[in-house]
Amino acid sequence: QESVSGESEEESNGVNLMQFSDEILLHILSYVPCTDLVLNVRKTCRKLATLCLDKSLTHTVLLQKDYKVNKDKVKQLMRDIGKEIYQLNMAGCYWLPSSTIDHITRCKNLVKLNLSGCHVTSLHLSKMLSTLQHLRSLAIDVNPGFDASHLSSECKATLSRVSELKQTLYTPSYGVVPCCTSLEKLLLYFEILDHSREGFMLSGQLMVGESNVPHYQNLRVFYARLAPGYVNQEVVRLYLAVLSDRTPENLHAFLISAPGSFAETGATKNLLDSMARNVRLDALQLPKAWINGSGLLQHLKFNNPFYFSFSRCTLSGGHLIQRIINGGKDLKSLTSLNLSGCVHCLAPESLFRKAEDNIDSSILENLVVSCCNLRHLNLSAAHHHSSESIGNHLCQLLSRLKHLLSLALPVCSITDVAASVEKPPTASNLVPQTFGRKVRIGVQTYPKNLADQANQKIESSVFWALMGSLRFLETLEIIGSSFSSAMPRNEPAIRNSLPPCVRAQSVGDSEVAAISQLTYLQSLTLAQLPNILTGSGLISIGLQCQHLRTLSLANLGMMGKMVYMSALMDMLKHCKCLRDLRLEQPYFCAGAQFFQALSHCSSLQRLCIVSRSGTLQSDAVMSFMANCLEVIMCHMFMGESLTVCKNLQQSIVRSFQADRPALNVVIFPLLHEDLTEVIRDVPMRHLDEITLFKSRVAEEPPNLWW
Repeated sequence: QESVSGESEEESNGVNLMQFSDEILLHILSYVPCTDLVLNVRKTCRKLATLCLDKSLTHTVLLQKDYKVNKDKVKQLMRDIGKEIYQLNMAGCYWLPSSTIDHITRCKNLVKLNLSGCHVTSLHLSKMLSTLQHLRSLAIDVNPGFDASHLSSECKATLSRVSELKQTLYTPSYGVVPCCTSLEKLLLYFEILDHSREGFMLSGQLMVGESNVPHYQNLRVFYARLAPGYVNQEVVRLYLAVLSDRTPENLHAFLISAPGSFAETGATKNLLDSMARNVRLDALQLPKAWINGSGLLQHLKFNNPFYFSFSRCTLSGGHLIQRIINGGKDLKSLTSLNLSGCVHCLAPESLFRKAEDNIDSSILENLVVSCCNLRHLNLSAAHHHSSESIGNHLCQLLSRLKHLLSLALPVCSITDVAASVEKPPTASNLVPQTFGRKVRIGVQTYPKNLADQANQKIESSVFWALMGSLRFLETLEIIGSSFSSAMPRNEPAIRNSLPPCVRAQSVGDSEVAAISQLTYLQSLTLAQLPNILTGSGLISIGLQCQHLRTLSLANLGMMGKMVYMSALMDMLKHCKCLRDLRLEQPYFCAGAQFFQALSHCSSLQRLCIVSRSGTLQSDAVMSFMANCLEVIMCHMFMGESLTVCKNLQQSIVRSFQADRPALNVVIFPLLHEDLTEVIRDVPMRHLDEITLFKSRVAEEPPNLWW
C-alpha cells in the first residue's frame, strides 16, 4: 500500500522513476552495492527484479568496502547470482570467517578473484580453486601455517592457468608462486615481522618443502613492496634470484619499493645488467642504494614509460634530465612520477649543494614541458625553494600541468618568495616548536567574511594561482619537509620532532584557504604548517570542497596548543561526504564538542586520532559511535592511561560489534611499550590506508591492480 501511494504521489507530480528507460535505470542501479541490488532492490517490483540481475550489474561484484556485508549475505548472494559473477573483489573483508570462502565455489565462471586481507587457509584455498577452472587473476594472503602441500592437483591445475597473481606475505614462503607457471603479472607485498609474538628472531629462510623454483619466463610486470625489516629483504632476494639467472624477454615493468637501506648484491647487479641489455621498460622503481652512485640509468632502455619512481634517491636534476628525460625529449606517455625524498632532483648537481639551496627552475621547466601529460606527481619530503626570479616559481611552472589529478608538495615550496623575503619574522615565527613553557604571542586578526579573507592577499600569491589552474585535482598533499609522524611502523612511537623549514614559517591560514578552489577535491593531507593561527581556511574547504572524502591533518600551528579546533569543528559540519578522518596533533582534546561536530559527517566510516599527551572523554566517544552508524573503525592513540583505553575499547566493541560486523576498535596509549604489538593486529587495509601516515601520491603505478 505504501508503494502504491508513493507511485500515485510521483505520478501526480509528473515524475515516475519506472518511466525512465532501461539504460538510465541500469546506470542509476550501478551505484547501488550489489548486495542491496540482489537481496533488497530486486524484491520491490517486477521491472527492477529483471534489471537487478542484468549482466552489466552482476558481471563484477565489489565487496571490498561494503562494511555491512556479513557471512549470511555473502552466502545468499553466491546462491542467487554465483554463476553470473566473472569478477569478485572481497579485498579487506577481514571480518568474514574463512568458512565464507567455501561459498565462492558456486562462482564457476570466475575469471578474477581478490581475497587480499581475507582469512583463507591452504585447505580452503585448495577446495575453492579446484572448482574455478576459468580463473586467470588471483590475490591472496599467505599467513603463518600456510602449507603448499595441502593444495590438490586440481587446485594446482587452476593455478597453472593464472596469469596475474597478487600475494601478501606474512611468513617466509613462496606461497603459490611455484604453481603459477603462466605468470605475466606478479605483485608481492612483504609484511613479515622480524620477531615473533614471543620475541624470537625470525629467519628469512623458506620453510621446508618451499624450494620449488618460480616460473618467470612469461613475466611482464614484477612488483615488490617491502615493509621495514631485515627478513622482508632476505625473502625478496630469494624471489629475485631466479630473475637474475634469466631475465624475461617481455618484462616491461620492474618495481621494488623498499624503505631504508636495501643493499645491492652480486645477484641483483647481474639482474640489472641483464635488464639493461635485454629489455625495454615502461615502468621503473628501484631501492635508492641500487641507483645512487651507479651509472645504471644511462644504460637502461625505455619504450613508452608511464611510471617512474625515484623516491629517496640522491638523483640530481642533471642526471634526471640527461638519463631519464633524454635531454628534454618527448615523454608524453609518462603519467605518474614519484620524486619524493629526492632532495637534489631539481638541482643541476648534488655534490656541493645543500638541501636548502634554491632549485634550478630550468630543470623543472624542462620536466614540465617534456612530461606534459602527468596526472600524478610527488615532490614531497624535500626542500624545493624557488628563487626570486619572476615567472620561475615552482608553483607557476607546475600550473602548466593541466592534467594533474594528484599532487604532493613540501610546505616550503608553496611560500611566496617575495613575501617571505620582504617580511621580517613575526612573533609566531620565532616561537620554538617545542613542548616547553608556553609563550604568549599576538594573534593575527582575520576578516569575519570568508569572501573578504580570500581577497586579503592570497589571490595574488603563486599558490593561489596554482590551485586555480588545477581545477580537476582530486588529491592534494602539503607536507612539511621535516615532518615525521609519531605513529610507529615496527618501532616505538617517535617522541621528538624536527622543527619546520625556515621557508615554511609563513605558510598558514591563507594558503589553506586557497585550496578551497579545488571543487573536485576528494583527498586532502596537510602536515606541519607552522603559521596556522585560527584554521579559518579549513572552513572555506568545508564549504567549497563538497566531494571531500579523506582528510588528514597533522601538527598544524603551534605544537603546544590545538589552535584550530574551533575552525575544524565548523568545517566538519559541512563535510557530508567525508569517510576517512585522521588527526595527529599533540595535546588534542577529544571531547563532547568535537564529537558533536564530527557527528555531522553522516558518511564517516573511519576515524584515527594520534595525540601525544592528548585526552578523551569516554562518554562523548560512546555517544558519537551511537549517532554515527556508518563508523566501523575507531583508532585512538592518546595520552590516557591503559585502564581508561581498555575500558573504552571494550565498551565500544560490546555495544556495537553485533550490528557492525566489520567494527575494528583500537584505543591505546601512544607511548606505551607494547604499542607495536597492538599495531600488528590491525587489519592491513586500515593500517595502510589511514592509521599510518605516509605520502600516497604516485606511491604505485596507476591501475596496478583492479
